[in-house]
Amino acid sequence: MSNSVFRKKSISKILADVASGFSDAEHSGTHLKKELNVRDLTLMGIAAVVGAGIFSTIGIASFEGGPGVTILFIITAITCGFSALCYAEFASRIPVAGSAYTYAYASFGELIAWIIGWDLLMEYAIGNIAVAISWSEYFVNLLEGFNIHLPQYLTMDYFSAFRAHESVTQLTASGHLADITDSMKAHAMAWTNAPGFGNIKFIANIPALAIVIAITYLVYIGIRETKKATNAMVYLKIAVVLAVIVIGFFYVTPANWHPFLPNGFSGVMKGVSGVFFAYIGFDAISTTAEECENPQRDLPRGMIYSLIICTVLYVLIALVLTGMVSYKDLNVGDPLAFVFKQVGLSKISYVISISAVIATASVLLIFQLGQPRIWMAMSRDGLLPKAFSRIHPKYHTPSFATIVTGFVVAIPALFMNLTEVTDLTSIGTLFAFVLVCGGVLLLPREGAHKGRFHLPYINSKFIVPVLFIAGMIGFWTPITELFSGDKAHENFPMFLFIILAAVLTVLCFIKNLSLIPVLGLMSCFYLMTQLGYTNWLRFLIWLVIGLVIYFTYSYKNSKLGKAN
Repeated sequence: MSNSVFRKKSISKILADVASGFSDAEHSGTHLKKELNVRDLTLMGIAAVVGAGIFSTIGIASFEGGPGVTILFIITAITCGFSALCYAEFASRIPVAGSAYTYAYASFGELIAWIIGWDLLMEYAIGNIAVAISWSEYFVNLLEGFNIHLPQYLTMDYFSAFRAHESVTQLTASGHLADITDSMKAHAMAWTNAPGFGNIKFIANIPALAIVIAITYLVYIGIRETKKATNAMVYLKIAVVLAVIVIGFFYVTPANWHPFLPNGFSGVMKGVSGVFFAYIGFDAISTTAEECENPQRDLPRGMIYSLIICTVLYVLIALVLTGMVSYKDLNVGDPLAFVFKQVGLSKISYVISISAVIATASVLLIFQLGQPRIWMAMSRDGLLPKAFSRIHPKYHTPSFATIVTGFVVAIPALFMNLTEVTDLTSIGTLFAFVLVCGGVLLLPREGAHKGRFHLPYINSKFIVPVLFIAGMIGFWTPITELFSGDKAHENFPMFLFIILAAVLTVLCFIKNLSLIPVLGLMSCFYLMTQLGYTNWLRFLIWLVIGLVIYFTYSYKNSKLGKAN
């Protein structure tokens, strides 16, 4: 196994490295302070989760699924709950700040650890592109409240303007003027007014670039949110969200909730990437394992409490949004501010914009801190160049990794739009969750230390086969339809899911696997299948690029490989 791509880093080796100061601490030889308790962890989870999702992507999800999007929030919360328990199992056995990357190194081996580290780049850095774009929309709305109007070509992405210009031209030529929406007109005007040469126009999201530069600078010089600052931001966010819910309920028209599922269950599932994107971040708590006073007890509680609180807030917000205006009007980037403008409460929309600017900036800060730490952990294992673990002598931060993260987020934020980014981020995060749930199944139960958190063991021997057979019978018609039609190849992710479910069902029956990680693995993989064939292609291309880097550099430079 010494030269195998599946060589594992034992838990005792990981813990020994941490004890010697060779960890994800701010600089080698220094231990992180153990200051976080259950309340801090819960608030950190809420800080990461109540951000771009509740202030932006919830609108698009409501547009796709109608009022029934509330069902999707509950499905997603249960799915995340299974994953959270699996994260907690790992965090209690391996209380190290390496998150899913470290867990995979201990359970699956080096290649899968590399893949998950590469994959987490999609969650943290690419997720931050979406947060930056969302922040820009709220910031522009806020400036308009003070009568400061930025040119539209400086506040949006190039491709949205280009597509709108093309669509308006075609619809005008064909006489379908009624199909031209207000947002199409606005985007087309941005294209028309933008400076440039011929068809090459200067259109870029400058506020998104500015916030990424500012946050990266903060992270670089070592100013990070203290416990008190994070908690204060969370209290502010929750206060605003509760105020929106209470005030909004007075403007709800129950008729807007009918039909509850206007586009059927498939319409609800179309919003899965937007809704799942809203939950991304609860796993960021696992990177604080070394800073917890009692990670074995507090991490599981912090994750579950934050998930429950955020789910209740999301369901109530979705009901208010779809009750105040028709779901058909919610295809906007700033839905909370939008609905209050629609009912004539424009001043409240400015208050929402101020809180959204703070909320999304804090999420940006948490993830801009997280990404360099994961790269630093990978670099210390030899899987990335040494520069990524370079510590700044004055600021004691991973300086090079932080700057690279800044570039990775800032440049695409100029040119990409929200939907493309959230889909990619969601598929990357779900894949990380699948591997964490699978990793728990590979951990030897007897190797755990006494008194640490354990997933409650429920034997899946009969439960999973019954669920599988019931699912096959209940969805037999849709399953058979997967094989027919011209676009059968686009159902490839669903074929994979059916094969995985069948294999897991057999393993559950033979090996008496633990139920919670099995349900977590299957539910996360099912949500992945709902993200569309195109996103799977992009995701697979991303993985191939990662594998090329691993086999050309990381495999040969792995410290574990050299030691063996």
